[in-house]
Amino acid sequence: MITKTLFSGSLHRGLAVCAMMALSAILLAAPAQSAPVQGSIDFGGVVTFDTMSLATATRVNIWNSSFVLQDSGNFSSIAPGTNSTMAAPWIFSPSTATPSLWSVGGFTFDLSSSTIISQSSTFLDIRGVGTISGNGFDPTPGTWSFSASRGDGGNASNFGFQAQSAAIPEASTVALLAVGSVLIGRRWWRRK
Repeated sequence: MITKTLFSGSLHRGLAVCAMMALSAILLAAPAQSAPVQGSIDFGGVVTFDTMSLATATRVNIWNSSFVLQDSGNFSSIAPGTNSTMAAPWIFSPSTATPSLWSVGGFTFDLSSSTIISQSSTFLDIRGVGTISGNGFDPTPGTWSFSASRGDGGNASNFGFQAQSAAIPEASTVALLAVGSVLIGRRWWRRK
């Protein structure tokens, strides 16, 4: 009985040491405190498409004007009304990756892919994903949506464009999950 108690105590100490080693390895392997971009930014303006009807448009040929409407989080230092630089042409059908789709206030959005949600002669709605970077922040996954409308389906359409960073787990969250896994394993081992 004494041997079992000593062995059990040694086992618990051994598992505790393993848990601490696992936590240390995770924390040392993780980069220094990451700083993902957080927040959202909305743009507005006027564009010229490749056709006279939104129903058949496949690209934006010219961003006649593009400016910040509102922003939050890390984008909040960019004043509404600030002009943004947009990549032209922007081909959305078929979906085409576009580096620097938009740039403003030291931030850049690299488009990975897009999907047309709705397209008619008077309305166009596109959603997509990409990466936001700049101003010393880590490249951060982002989502966005683009919509344009035109009552007569004509050329220079008003547009709205919203972008926001996507949630990603921090290194501390990953470390806590690893420690939790070790503790669950310890409990399972104890039951055996």
